[in-house]
Amino acid sequence: MKQKVFKFVGGRILKTGLAAFLTAWICDALGLPVLFAVITAIVTVEPTASDSIKKGIVRFPAAAIGAGFALLFESFLHQSPFTYALAATFTLIACHKLGLDDGMLVATLTAVAMIPDASGDYMSSFVFRLSTTLIGIVVSTAVNYFVMPPKFHTMINQGVERLYHNAGDLLEQIIADLTHARKQTLVYQRLSRDLERTYKLIGYQREEWKYRRHSMHEVRTFSVVLKKLEYLQKILYHLGNMLYTDMRKGMDEEDHRIICEAGHSISKAFHKPSNQLTQKHIESIEKLEDLFHRLDNERTEVDEPRHHFTGKMIIIFELLSLNDVIDDLCTLEQKEDRYTKRERER
Repeated sequence: MKQKVFKFVGGRILKTGLAAFLTAWICDALGLPVLFAVITAIVTVEPTASDSIKKGIVRFPAAAIGAGFALLFESFLHQSPFTYALAATFTLIACHKLGLDDGMLVATLTAVAMIPDASGDYMSSFVFRLSTTLIGIVVSTAVNYFVMPPKFHTMINQGVERLYHNAGDLLEQIIADLTHARKQTLVYQRLSRDLERTYKLIGYQREEWKYRRHSMHEVRTFSVVLKKLEYLQKILYHLGNMLYTDMRKGMDEEDHRIICEAGHSISKAFHKPSNQLTQKHIESIEKLEDLFHRLDNERTEVDEPRHHFTGKMIIIFELLSLNDVIDDLCTLEQKEDRYTKRERER
């Protein structure tokens, strides 16, 4: 139960609450309107400090545009439905034309929230509204940068480990029922989405490093993770081919046993690449290679087209390709272990 509560109350939620509190406290101390400043602080908390800084630079001029349109239409139409509609519409158009798309939300909120508070002294209203907007943006950016900086590297490493584990489980499920492998399509699609999310975290980490110090060791481990993700893309490609291979013709019992044995061994290697080094795994792959060559020779003897592969041969080929990828992964991890060992000895 405690773990679920902690997972729900994540860093971004806590930072949003802190940004709202600090913004309200500063505005109250300065005698400025609190409500809109807090709204601005809430909507401008971003996943990374980099995003907060870059988008904050865009949001302030966008808010000024929204405030300007609000005062313009309020002076002609007063507080009518047309005032709100025109202020919001022209604000969005102007921000888009000026390339301030990241500031559209704050600009539109500024425009519509300013109309009810507009008074005869439009310049004072304009300055007050921009002041509260600026406070909200600055506070949320500062909180995002200094408080609980996100540890994307840890999340990425955990995500990659989970992806390999899930890929092994998917291969196990495919091998268990080759003739109905397409039933695992949803699992495959979920795995693909998880890979995309991990690449998104990679982008976040790169952006964070533009504003934070990092060591060469972090850069090296990051490059290793990128290589592992590259291997994962190859793995998904081969698993996708296996999902859509027509196996309705079936196969004899001995060939099926060889394929299943090799498939199960490879799936275990997804969980633990060093499994490839065991004698049992090596023997299962050798049997699979022999089966592939025998089927290829039989295909040649009956004068079938050279480009024609049976479903059985495709499954074997994909399994051998998956084993090659895991072999590359195992080599990568061995090199990284040796490098880490040398660094510790220094």
